[in-house]
Amino acid sequence: MTSPSASAPVPPAPANLSVGIIGGGPAGLTAAYLLAKAGARVTVFESDPEYVGGISRTARYKGFHFDIGGHRFFSKSREVEAFWDEILPDDMLTRPRSSRIYYRRKFFSYPLRPFEALRNLGVFESFLCGLSYLRARLFPVRDPRNFEQWVSNQFGTRLFRIFFKTYTEKVWGMRCEDISADWAAQRIKGLSLGKAVFSALLPRRQPADRTAVVKTLINSFRYPRKGPGMMWEACAEKITKLGGHVFMGARVSRCVEDPATHRWTLTTTDPAGQARTDTFDHILSTTPIRTLATLLEPPLAPAALAAAAALRYRDFLTVVLILRAEASFDDNWIYIHEPEVKVGRIQNFRSWSPEMVPDPALSCLGLEYFCFEGDQLWESSDEALVALGRTELARLGLARPEDIVDGCVVRQPKAYPVYDDAYAAHVATIRDELEARFPTLHLAGRNGLHKYNNQDHSMMTAMLGARNILAGRRVYNVWQVNEDAEYHEAGKAGADSTSGLRQTPTRVPAA
Repeated sequence: MTSPSASAPVPPAPANLSVGIIGGGPAGLTAAYLLAKAGARVTVFESDPEYVGGISRTARYKGFHFDIGGHRFFSKSREVEAFWDEILPDDMLTRPRSSRIYYRRKFFSYPLRPFEALRNLGVFESFLCGLSYLRARLFPVRDPRNFEQWVSNQFGTRLFRIFFKTYTEKVWGMRCEDISADWAAQRIKGLSLGKAVFSALLPRRQPADRTAVVKTLINSFRYPRKGPGMMWEACAEKITKLGGHVFMGARVSRCVEDPATHRWTLTTTDPAGQARTDTFDHILSTTPIRTLATLLEPPLAPAALAAAAALRYRDFLTVVLILRAEASFDDNWIYIHEPEVKVGRIQNFRSWSPEMVPDPALSCLGLEYFCFEGDQLWESSDEALVALGRTELARLGLARPEDIVDGCVVRQPKAYPVYDDAYAAHVATIRDELEARFPTLHLAGRNGLHKYNNQDHSMMTAMLGARNILAGRRVYNVWQVNEDAEYHEAGKAGADSTSGLRQTPTRVPAA
């Protein structure tokens, strides 16, 4: 089956179909736009009082714009690309990709440049890395269970320790042997040492067939002029023009299903503490599945509630530093593999788009710190965090303290669903009960499915969820998106973006 493009006419919604959408990030707004375009009555509830876009929002400070984590606009799915073109047809830039790894006070280009890497590591260390790689290819770990085993199979143990271990443990706050191999297979599927070297030795050009691209190695991407939030703010405006509603600062406190009709009553609270209730035929939720489980009535079984409570999330914060332009660097971002500093990655927002920075004499960097909500780093004052960023930037030799003229902090809770040893079993327990009991409840997005999806994969889950709602049955299995790494990294996503995702239809009540 060939899926329609996002710009093609969408099938009409059943008469008076109403859909409540929890969360105004890429998944929630994608679903809302497609459903509103089909004629459904759509209402989006976004808990942030100011920004739509979720982790793909663009925050602002004194005229500066900054991304929350860095979001490239590249997808192997033509349907996703067509959606972006439809929402923001005239404001997308094509930007060169430039990133490096900082390790032992030296820079390594990423994607890898083998002769530079040899020079930086030294002949002896490079020789040992080569032997380690050969050993991994000859004697791989069969059925790798954790991140360390999976990456060591692809690159060798020595390169794993140099280029993966420190950064990964900063991101997750846990040992690599405690991280499921699912995460490695999902995030860097298709990349190996051989492919990285082969890519570096050939002229850097983009294959004509986007499905052949290893996304980690792409050399250019599209990006909205003033950050990814520009896309989602435009999407929210289009939803409103189609007759939908987007409520900001609306926090959902109850999701009550009528077991006889499978219709839903949602209770939300606005920033002033005023409660409202709305009734819908269907609900599509992108809120963290751990949170959703506590909102549902009738309540989930104790086993499912316990599974939800056991799911974990990694949070992060960005220390935004404004400094003199000449003190900056040209990369889009730099991965910091030095264990002596806490910062994990540094974004250069001017390199993402010059329009993110209003003053050509200044630059704007985002120092990303990975943490857990409530820990010492998270609870530090903004002043202390800006001071920490200033100190660490100077320690890395990337700027002098006197070059930094201002700063602020942006916190992002539940940025990454944690892939520990037990997460898959917990998600399966919750999913089984939700699908058995709530036929008009649909999940989508990174936190809605507890999957470390990229922006485009989150959108794809929403597109499939919207089609299921319009069809009145679960035609597509949204859990397959980004679950089978072969599908999302090497599958024929452009020409047939939903092939293989059909499941046995489950009839849901008509609106």
